[in-house]
Amino acid sequence: MTPADAILTLLAERADGATICPSEAARRLAGPQGDWRAELAAVHAATDQLAEAGAVSLSWKGAPMQKRRGPYRIARR
Repeated sequence: MTPADAILTLLAERADGATICPSEAARRLAGPQGDWRAELAAVHAATDQLAEAGAVSLSWKGAPMQKRRGPYRIARR
């Protein structure tokens, strides 16, 4: 599974309008015994690509974000 696949799969499992934390995708990639923090850079890069392609939107505390910076949540478009 790629980081983008992990993000999109998690979003597909959620209700419309729900968001995910990037760490959830990293945990999915790392598996139960893996080091999810080691996966975060790849998740951030995939998030940037998906956002640029218009596949996802980013927000923090309900406020939309144009680019990933600091803490953020990911939603389907």
